[in-house]
Amino acid sequence: MRRLLDRLYDGAAALAALFMVGLLLMVLLSIVSRQLHFHVPGTDAYAGYLMAASGFLALAHTLKRGEHIRVTLLLGSLGEGARRALEIWSLAAASALAGLFAFYSARLVWQSRAFNDVSTGNDATPLWIPQLAMALGTLILLIALVDELVLELRGKREHREGAEAAHNE
Repeated sequence: MRRLLDRLYDGAAALAALFMVGLLLMVLLSIVSRQLHFHVPGTDAYAGYLMAASGFLALAHTLKRGEHIRVTLLLGSLGEGARRALEIWSLAAASALAGLFAFYSARLVWQSRAFNDVSTGNDATPLWIPQLAMALGTLILLIALVDELVLELRGKREHREGAEAAHNE
């Protein structure tokens, strides 16, 4: 199961990286088209869609690598029992919020598809397509948070205080 979850997080990160490359290509296309005096419709909208997709799909991988910003001042001053209780509470609350976010993101995709909602730009993209990446990213984040919670409850969660402090300075 661990390898399957790690592959899920890595796959989402690879997809996020692919969308980031697509974002670069959209920005470059926009710049080149302006320099050569022609216009490619929809480049701004698609750049925005790709940026949102890469951000949402990278959330779980970033969490699992310990790269999310955390405030450890309080955690460092607590004893082992209180620290563990706060970690469990934080992960449970984050899981609940991620569950709500995933549910409402998936509902938004469903509603956009059902109502044939399209973007207001000249590209008229069906909005459920770019919203799908947000729903998928939040679902994978929910899975990662529940994974972290289960690991914490079982006492097998890795804590990365040293590396985290170096990243935040």
